[in-house]
Amino acid sequence: LLRAFGGGIAAPSANRFGHVSPTTADDVRADLGDDVDVVLDDGPCTVGVESTIVDCTGDELVVLRPGGVTRELVEKVSAHKVGVRRDGLTRAPGTLKSHYAPEATVLVVDRDDVAPRATALLAAGQRVAVLAPDLVPALPADVVVLDGPTDSDEYARVLYARLREVDRRGVDVLLAVPPPDAGVGVAVGDRLRRAAG
Repeated sequence: LLRAFGGGIAAPSANRFGHVSPTTADDVRADLGDDVDVVLDDGPCTVGVESTIVDCTGDELVVLRPGGVTRELVEKVSAHKVGVRRDGLTRAPGTLKSHYAPEATVLVVDRDDVAPRATALLAAGQRVAVLAPDLVPALPADVVVLDGPTDSDEYARVLYARLREVDRRGVDVLLAVPPPDAGVGVAVGDRLRRAAG
C-alpha cells in the first residue's frame, strides 16, 4: 500500500494513548473499534516493542527511546558512540513515566523475589500472575504462570500480548522479571518499568 501510494505517511500509533501497544490486527480492532474504517493485517509484529528513537540534533547521538534497533546496532551502523538519555525528560513518544500499562498492576521484580511476593499478594486476596524468562521455582499453586519467553528477542515479541493477557484473565498483579539489560532487553526493561509506572 505504501509503495502504491508513493509518498510518506505521518500517523499516530494504532492504540489509545498510554495503553498497551498492539502487536496484532485484532489488538488494533479491540482498541480502536469503529473509530477506524480499515485495518491492514500483515500478521503479528515480528519485533514486538516500538521503534528506537535517536536524537541526531546535537554533537552526539542519543537514544531517547530504546526499541527494536539496539544501541549497539546504531553504533555499528553510524560508527559513532551513542548515549542513552536517562534524565527523565519527556522528549519522545512513549517516554512518559507511566505508559504501556495494562489494567493490572505491574511490579518489576528480581527472580529471587517472585515467590515471596506472590505468596504475600495471594494472602492479601490478590489474583497474581508471573512473567519470567525462566521457570520460577516454589511458586504457590494459585499463581497464573504466563508462557515465558526463552530470550530477550522473544520477550520483546510477546511482552504486549502477555500484558493484554493478564487483563483478559482478570489478574490483579503481574510480577514481571525483566530480561538481561543488554540488546533489545534494554527496551523490554524500559517498557516493563513504564508499565509499572
